[in-house]
Amino acid sequence: MKTFPELPLSKVLQTNLAKHAFVEPTPVQAQSIPLQLAGRDCVITAQTGTGKTLAFVLPLLEKLLKTAAAPQAYGKGPSALILSPTRELAIQISECFSKLSAGTGIRAAVVVGGLNENAQLEAVRKGAQVVVATPGRLNDFLERKLIKLGGTHLLVLDEADRMLDMGFLPTIKRILGALPAERQTIFCSATIETSVAHLIHVHLKDPVRVAIGSTTKPAEHIALHVYEVEQDRKLGLLEKMLRDDQGSFLVFARTKHGADRLAKKLARSGSKATAIHGNRTQSQRNQALRGFQDGNYRVLVATDVAARGVHVEGIAHVVNYDLPQVPEDFIHRVGRTGRAGMRGTASTFSTREERSEIRKIERLLDMRLTPQPVPAGIEREARGAPADSPRNFPHQEKAPRQAGAHDARAHHDRGSQNKSKGAGSKGGGPKSFSTMSFAPKGRSPRRRRA
Repeated sequence: MKTFPELPLSKVLQTNLAKHAFVEPTPVQAQSIPLQLAGRDCVITAQTGTGKTLAFVLPLLEKLLKTAAAPQAYGKGPSALILSPTRELAIQISECFSKLSAGTGIRAAVVVGGLNENAQLEAVRKGAQVVVATPGRLNDFLERKLIKLGGTHLLVLDEADRMLDMGFLPTIKRILGALPAERQTIFCSATIETSVAHLIHVHLKDPVRVAIGSTTKPAEHIALHVYEVEQDRKLGLLEKMLRDDQGSFLVFARTKHGADRLAKKLARSGSKATAIHGNRTQSQRNQALRGFQDGNYRVLVATDVAARGVHVEGIAHVVNYDLPQVPEDFIHRVGRTGRAGMRGTASTFSTREERSEIRKIERLLDMRLTPQPVPAGIEREARGAPADSPRNFPHQEKAPRQAGAHDARAHHDRGSQNKSKGAGSKGGGPKSFSTMSFAPKGRSPRRRRA
């Protein structure tokens, strides 16, 4: 399948694809959509920015149209459920759904924490055929008997590995237990580790794996640079980059307070900057993301937790102002640039004391970061602690150890769609799950996050 018109899709879906200039599918779409249309359970692994959201939304809509899905009676529940780790990702999935579902009569309800639950329940009660939800809020509704899943025959778990990282495994098991045994399940995950593999074996039936490219390496068209720089010269180096380079910057800070301080310092020096992290309200996060996407802010400073909701096209430069807590997060950070086949640059600031951490990242990637010289004349910060000094770690953003009725406070994509051919994506075709290789033991343990 080389173009979307070749797919056996309803006319209204073909019209919506053409309206939004979706002509040539990315590799993950070309390989997974026909399998899903045929009713197969699928395990999809691919790098960020390869169009995974459209890859499961499009066949889901076609299946619902073919079964003449009418507005569901409240007692029966939705026909399809899409689970995502965070509210930002759920909202972005819903936006992709809205584009493709125009004129179909199929409606989606977003069920997430941090937003008015009455409006969400009203959408469900009015017969939304699809629910896009985060595990915490959906489980809360289930426990309070405000929603039923007895009529749900299509299930998508998006970024399943991140949901498990965030402590949602018990919650997901409870949700899966409320679903009919006879259903089609699509499982999207960046990695297939032991806990993820167990879920697949228990809850999917003879799944086919679609693996595109490496999920342990950034896309080939992202330039990976590393600067060894003293902590109190990082701000000066970043300000010089902002003066010399073009385009938008996504900057990663280690802590919530550090993100706020850095954004304020950049704003004082003349950059249009804002911050996003777990202490900000949903309205503030939405405003920051929208302003960054619309170009009102050139710089977005984010923590790892909040950045899971950052799926903005055309980010020119990712800067690791502080190193990630675990090497695996490096891949997710730099994947915010170079999306949909575009080129991007990811620069990492590290101190002499952090050389061993850089080596861990390089071993994970099985590649070297390109050392860059620190330009002469970079001044030290005049006073006060650096924006996110390691000695400030007590403020580090953490997730509760047990996921409950409240959702994680932020996101991790997709919705991005390569409107050309998916340059840079490589990989084999669909495989039976029995041929999957799991992540090797001994990798750095992942922390739970909010």
